[in-house]
Formats: sequence, C-alpha cells, structure tokens
Amino acid sequence: MVPTGPYGTWPSPIDARLAAAHDGHPEYVGTVGDEVWWTEPRPAEDGRRALVRRTADGAEETVLPAPWNVRSRVVEYGGRPWAGTARPDGTGPLVVFCHFPDQRLYAHEPGGTAAPRPLTPVSGTGAGLRWADPVLHPDGREVWCVLEESTGEGPGDVRRVIAAVPLDGSAADDRSAIRELTDDRHRFVTGPRLSPDGRRAAWLAWDHPLMPWDGTLVMTGDVVDGGPFASVAPVAGAVDESVCQVEWAPDGSLLYASDRGGWWELYRCKPGGTAATPLCPGREEEFGGPLWKIGLSWFRPLDSGLVAVVHGRGATALGILDPETGELVDAAGPWTEWEPTLATHGTRVFGVAASPRSGHEVVELDTGTGRARVVGAAHRDPVDPAYYPEPQLRTFTGPDNREVHAHVYPPHNPDRVAPDDELPPYVVWAHGGPTGRAPLVLDLEIAYFTSRGIGVAEVNYGGSTGYGRAYREQLREQWGVVDVEDCAAVAEALAAEGTADPARLAIRGGSAGGWTAAVSLAATDAYACATIRYPVLDLEGWATGGTHDFESHYLESLVGPRAEVPGRYRERSPLGHVDRIRTPFLLLQGLDDVICPPEQCERFLARMAGRGVPHTYLAFEGEEHGFRRADTLVRALEAELSLYARTFGIARPDVPALEPRT
Repeated sequence: MVPTGPYGTWPSPIDARLAAAHDGHPEYVGTVGDEVWWTEPRPAEDGRRALVRRTADGAEETVLPAPWNVRSRVVEYGGRPWAGTARPDGTGPLVVFCHFPDQRLYAHEPGGTAAPRPLTPVSGTGAGLRWADPVLHPDGREVWCVLEESTGEGPGDVRRVIAAVPLDGSAADDRSAIRELTDDRHRFVTGPRLSPDGRRAAWLAWDHPLMPWDGTLVMTGDVVDGGPFASVAPVAGAVDESVCQVEWAPDGSLLYASDRGGWWELYRCKPGGTAATPLCPGREEEFGGPLWKIGLSWFRPLDSGLVAVVHGRGATALGILDPETGELVDAAGPWTEWEPTLATHGTRVFGVAASPRSGHEVVELDTGTGRARVVGAAHRDPVDPAYYPEPQLRTFTGPDNREVHAHVYPPHNPDRVAPDDELPPYVVWAHGGPTGRAPLVLDLEIAYFTSRGIGVAEVNYGGSTGYGRAYREQLREQWGVVDVEDCAAVAEALAAEGTADPARLAIRGGSAGGWTAAVSLAATDAYACATIRYPVLDLEGWATGGTHDFESHYLESLVGPRAEVPGRYRERSPLGHVDRIRTPFLLLQGLDDVICPPEQCERFLARMAGRGVPHTYLAFEGEEHGFRRADTLVRALEAELSLYARTFGIARPDVPALEPRT
C-alpha cells in the first residue's frame, strides 16, 4: 500500500541542491575539424560557462579551466561567444572566445602550455568593449564579429558595428588596430556571414524602437581588402517583417527566416536574383524564433544543398529540408525541444535537444543514415525517473474566446498518494521575455514541486512565440493585461474543473514573468501568494534610463508610446498600486542586475512597508539577471517552497522558514 499524505508534504529525493546542479543547459554548438564543441553551465563554479569539446575517442574535455568564463555581454543577454577551427598545419585547434569578466576576446590553442592570449584591449569608458558572434576569416589573419562599444557612461551611450580583429594580438592594447567593416548607421547588427566565394557578406540590422521580432533588415555588402564593406544595401526585411537569421547556401543562394507570411518561414534568393521564394510554405509553424541573443541559429545549410531546420508549433523538431522539392523529414527520437543552435560538418548535424523525460543534451544527426544519437552532455537520471512529472499539453479559453496554451504538471510521487477529499495546490509559472515561450522539457525545478505534491502550470500566454506572429502580437500594447488575464484564466480553469484547490493557487515568474506575477497581485484575486524574481515593477522608471539599451524602447510596443499614453505607464505599474496588494509574496533579486535593477525592488518595498502584507526580500550579491550560482539557486528554491508551505498551511520542517516583513 502506498502511504497517504497531504499535498505538499510528500518526501522527495529531488532536493534544491540537485535541482540547482542541473540548472541551465548546453549552448552554442559548433564544430572544430571533426569535433563538436559547445558551452555548458557550471553552477558549482560560481555559475561560469565552460567550453567543452568531444574528442575523437568520444571523451568530453573541458577546454578552459576555471575561472575562464566563455560568455558575452553584448546587449546584456549576450550571444555566441566563441569560434574555432582546425589549423591547416595539423598542429591542433585554434579557438577565439569572449571572457565574461573583462569581455575581451582571447585566442587559445588547446593542448599547449600557453595561456589564452588577449586579442582586444580594455576600454575605461562605460561598459567598455564587448564582442559576440565571431567568425574566423578563412585567410587565418582575422576574426570578424559584432563590436559593442560604450561611448559614455549611460546605458544608451553605445554603438555597434561589425569589426575585424587581428589574430596576431596587435590590437590587444591598441583600439586603432581593430578594423571596422560597417558604420554605425544601425543601432543593432548581427555577426557577418561570408558567401562561399568570400566576396560578399550578409548580416541583420535593426533600430529603436523595434525589437528584432518586430522588424529587421537583411543587409549585404561586398568584401573589400583592407576596408569596410562596399555597396552595402538591404535586400530583405522591413519595419513590420522580422528576419531572425541569414545564411549563405553552398551554391551562393541567400537563405533567411522571415515572418512576412505570419510565421517564421525559410526563404531563398538564388544567385543573381532579387525575388525570394518560400522553401516550405503553408505549414503554419515556426522555422525561427525571437533573436534574444546574437548568433542564434534555427537552420544551417549542409554541403549537399539540404538544409537542417528547427521547426514546429509550440514544441520543436529537427528536420532536414530539401529546398528543391520542399520535402521535410524529421529526425527520429524522443526530443520535443531543440534549442536555436545548430552546426554541421559534412553529412552530420549537431544540436541541443531535450524532452519531458530528459534534460538538454548534444545530439548528432547523420543525414546519410538518418540515425540520431547523443554525443555530448548526455542526460543521466539523477533520481528514479518515476519521480518526474508527466506534462499535459492543454489549450484553455481566455477572455474574448482567445486560446491560451499551457503545460500542466500535476503532482506526482510514486511513494505517496493524497487523501481523496483534498485538491492540490498549484503554481502558475509565467515565462520571461515576454516574447518567449515555456519549453516542453524536463525541469528539475518543476519536479522539485510536483514530487512534493504541488502542481505547476506553465502558461504560454498571448504574446508567446511558437504560435505565429498574430499570437505573438496579442500582447502589443497589452502587457500587464493579456498576460495577466491568460495566466489567471488557466488558474481559474484548473480550479473550476476540480484539478486545483482554488484557495491554494500561486503565481511565479522571473523578469517579464516577474512583472506578470507582480501585476497579478494588484489586478486579480486569483492567487494566495506570488514568487517574483528580478522583475519590472515601474514602467516609467524602466522607460526613462532604468534599463539597458537593447530593451530601452521595448515598452513602446508592449505598452504604447509613452508620450502618447503616459497614464498607461502609471496605471499598470505595481509600484503605483501597492494598496491593492493584500497577499504574501517573495521577492528575489540579483544585486548586479542592470536589466531589471534592484532599485525598482527597493522602491516597491519602501511603499509596501507597514501595510500589513507579509513579504520577504532576498537580494543576492554577484548575481545578475537570472541566477547562475548554485548557492543562490538553492536558497531561492527553498525560500519559494517555504512561502507556499506557510501560505498553504503545509508542514515542511525540512526547508528554512521565511521571516517575512509586514
């Protein structure tokens, strides 16, 4: 007989430290000769990103020891931080990478005794010089990449260009030795992609107030020896058309993913032509996504002319597309989520994939045989998978009969059942972005709660990606309305159908999801408490120099132009409505966060003081936007469980008790 225990009290082998150890996933896959390389998180090593290679004998090897941290800060969210090549003389690989603490580019030759050598200088102006999306030039003399350069002390004092950095180290202390390949007429650019003959380059560009999922341009230019690109001109894209990636095919065709038809689809412009044709039309699914980081890739051409593509509606798959016939064949396997990072070598395709039963791992697809296999960061069950939750893919009905997509994870533990007369507590998770999406993957943070008897519902509210541009634009000028309504609609539907206890509902979110959680406390009485992580709390402050350059005009589309609707900025902000908040909350913040600075939390808490609402504030030294260090992750997760235990009347002596303020 399985013992009976109230929801939320169940014992679980998935503790906070185990969940923290599995936080994050591999990123930025690439090939160096015959090898596949990638970056992966190391929460136990102060949250650094390590560069890892799979050697010829199948072993995984960390390329750079601690404290080397392979991570870019371009647009604060970063981008592809490394590039590598097998040197033609056979002496081994050469890798160029961005080191997070000083943001300099370094060159390194693994296997030798020499330490990485700097390629770029340090600047004392503002945030200095930052680099992303490097491409090693075939001539072996330079690396071309995005340069983000501070011109003053403010977050908006910045310029971005494509630049060429000499590999001989001559620019390590000399900014003038860095050759600029574009001017700064556009506020944002991606790294260059060289045509097969090396004579042309292509890249993406956009400007405020647009975000890259609003409208971008595909730029091309002629490569000129020793000078900037010539004959630079846009060839695709518009202010109302988002192109998220551009590449050259082996035959010189230009390939790009555009949402001009309402979905990100793949288009091809043949050599010498001007018209672009869709390669796989009419499927009503995404072949691209939001460009939150510079250098993401949803497709990659193969030498054969075929194209590897990440595509899907909601969940994603890896497919091989024949551009001549439009035929698309998906890789077999259990994976339901493929990250926007692909690399190819010969007939092989490499990516990062996960499923509801497995964490993210590096996967190889051999297009010659059709076989897919895990080749790196292989998932290993840290506990019996019987403790993992089983997601339910649900579509709910929100206000105005709109669809609301969600993943529902009921409580599950093989060692306990709940009393027949009890309904479980549920926590609604609002994802960040808000132009983002909750992936359908194994997440031990979710399992941490479900295995204890607390359900989780991840809501892909209106504004989420993965369901076409029309769904994404439901949030246009409606941030703080549609997201809040959709999350509440899911919570209330779960309660109405008898799945969740209506008196024990909570909401949780980080960044934009933290905003949604905070607004929900002021705008609805659906929840008994909330966990708010590194949030936006004051729209006026955020829009007037209170965030970084990349998102500094984001609110013009999410809320409306401030000059035209100033009252909307005040009316929607939780900071101005603390009198409406009557339920307990936990507020978590990184003290080094420049995207959602702690100053907003401090002003919010000052207004909450003395109002009689129990709340706890935990601020973490050394953490930025999103937590990366193991100790932080453990403390935050245990504090969240403690909030639910206190609010829902659950006996949990195994987690530290919160000491709320009022």
